[in-house]
Amino acid sequence: MHRFVRKRTGELESFQPRKIEHAIQKAAIAIGISKEEARRIAKAVTRDISKQLQKEFFDRKKIPSVEQIQDRVIALLKKKKYIRLANEYSAYRKKKAELRKIKQELGLPLEPKLTVNALEVLKARYLLKDETGKIIETPKRLFMRVATAVAKADKRYSKNPKDAEKTFFSMMAKLEFLPNSPTLFNAGTPMGQLSACFVLPIEDSLESIFTTLKHMALIEQTGGGVGFTFTKLRPRGDIVKSTKGVASGPVSFMRVYNIATEVIKAGGKRRGAMMGILRIDHPDIVEFITAKNIPGILDNFNISVAVSDEFMSAVKRNADYELINPRTGKPVRKLNARKIWRLIAENAWRTGDPGVIFIDEINRYNPTPSIGRIESTNPCSEQPLLPYESCNLGSINLTKFVSNGEIDWEKLRITVRNAVHFLDNVIDVNKFPLKQIKEMTLANRKIGLGIMGWAEMLIMLGIKYDSQKALQLAEKLMKFISTTAREKSIELAEERGSFPNFDKSVWADRYKALRNATCTTIAPTGSISIIAGCSSGIEPLFAISFMREVLGGKRLFEVNPLFERIAKKRGFYSADILDKIAKTGSLQSIAKIPKDVKQLFRTAFDITPEWHVRMQAAFQRYTDNAVSKTINLPTKATVDDVQKAYELAYKLKCKGITVYRYGSKPKQVLYFAKPPKEKYVIAKAEYAGGCPGVCPH
Repeated sequence: MHRFVRKRTGELESFQPRKIEHAIQKAAIAIGISKEEARRIAKAVTRDISKQLQKEFFDRKKIPSVEQIQDRVIALLKKKKYIRLANEYSAYRKKKAELRKIKQELGLPLEPKLTVNALEVLKARYLLKDETGKIIETPKRLFMRVATAVAKADKRYSKNPKDAEKTFFSMMAKLEFLPNSPTLFNAGTPMGQLSACFVLPIEDSLESIFTTLKHMALIEQTGGGVGFTFTKLRPRGDIVKSTKGVASGPVSFMRVYNIATEVIKAGGKRRGAMMGILRIDHPDIVEFITAKNIPGILDNFNISVAVSDEFMSAVKRNADYELINPRTGKPVRKLNARKIWRLIAENAWRTGDPGVIFIDEINRYNPTPSIGRIESTNPCSEQPLLPYESCNLGSINLTKFVSNGEIDWEKLRITVRNAVHFLDNVIDVNKFPLKQIKEMTLANRKIGLGIMGWAEMLIMLGIKYDSQKALQLAEKLMKFISTTAREKSIELAEERGSFPNFDKSVWADRYKALRNATCTTIAPTGSISIIAGCSSGIEPLFAISFMREVLGGKRLFEVNPLFERIAKKRGFYSADILDKIAKTGSLQSIAKIPKDVKQLFRTAFDITPEWHVRMQAAFQRYTDNAVSKTINLPTKATVDDVQKAYELAYKLKCKGITVYRYGSKPKQVLYFAKPPKEKYVIAKAEYAGGCPGVCPH
């Protein structure tokens, strides 16, 4: 007599006792039972449950459901006094049920393998909704919507868009490449604004200040982030000729921008994000450096000091330097460079701000110096841009390019080429929020292809994050990506034409044609890393096991899948170990874990600041734009630690640096355990690594 089981879909399949045995064995190993004992228990329970099902269902020509079988497995385990095992089996069942529920809500029988949290993030922010708030697309349809919209640009160049559409859909659906959030939000919709990064100019007049404020609002409404330099504004107390009054200074106007962003909420998709920059020689530099000492004043800003080579030389010599009034261009007074440098480090230690951008280093790599000098960056400082310029970003998920312990360079090469094609197309199909932005963006056609999942790639290759071998691979990998991206950009230029400012660019002497003024950027891939199921950008893992606070208010226990796999393979996996890890997120103090595994799974706070900076510098050497990287510091770190990190970043020719000392902001997206209230590390829904403070990424 044939024995059938009714699946959750309603379909029938043959009863397979091996599935029950495998599930019980897996649960037993998870709670620390040896492989041999787990196998023995699983066989015995499966034998007994098969007999029970035979009598209760099969002999009576009845068909049990999967749920009925699982209920009986749990009951039998409890009857046999395997209480912990029953609980583990039940927890695993609950987790799978949660995933099925979300997939069912979205209609996802054939979707890419997405985690529960990825689905939660997609539901909350990315999937299209109707007027009532009901979700009207699946992740698969989202990727198809984006692929179809972006592929349309091929028609302009006498190509069949259907070919590109298939390619673009495939690499997104396989989670090999994802574009920045605005592209996922808006491609194929009436909004149509696809870029993430913008820089707007602010001149020294009320008209300019409030015109730019309006422009910022329009950009943030579409999900974009904006950077500005406030350096051209006259200092506090300076004369205002038109009213015979006195100026209130840059920081006062930053507060106005901050309030405006608070009410915009970036089109309801994500928090508004801004970068505020002031040159080191502005007379209000001390007020700027200390602006975030009062919580809530500039919450929607990342702030950075634009530091010059001249200033760094004065720091080295312990010399004074001049402050220049931007209205007159004349010196007004002098400050000691070393004291101001220390003040920056002290405030970064205290509040996480300001960061530093090395403005001369940025301009040494400005591809169009004759068009203008770069004065600002986007909110996370990885994208230096000219006034009114925008850039669209995308990142390759490196976890998809390791096979049998080796990098699949050919697969990576193909994906880089396809990603450059995609990002160049985005420029053509984009609906720009302002005429000036459209003109400047089309003139330079900057794109920023980056990476995510670097921490997992190193683990998959058996390489320690804070090691010379990792730095060497970082340079090799980024050189390969940048070279391949540029080669594709040259090919596109031959087919479609170079960017209009090509003849005025630094590239004119090197190449006959080039489609994009820049090709590579390493961004903080927060939300898209969650969707892709990998770590953010080039950041280390932030925790090995922890509690995830998902957008619906629920909490899910997460374990790094690579650690889980290795722990099970080597026989030290248990619920007790996971519980211990989740208290700090780190393996380093847990005796039962082998030393080589501890070395491989080092978290952001296990790694010294020097290695964070060295990793950033390694990637910067072969990145056109800049690299977003948080230099994570433990609570006990000193101001000297911050200052040393800043000085090493300058020495290694980074374009900027951001530090974050744990606990230096009143609100965070990552919290370590605080017994008895919080037993585990808590990560917010969209935290994938990097700055654990509420940084407006």
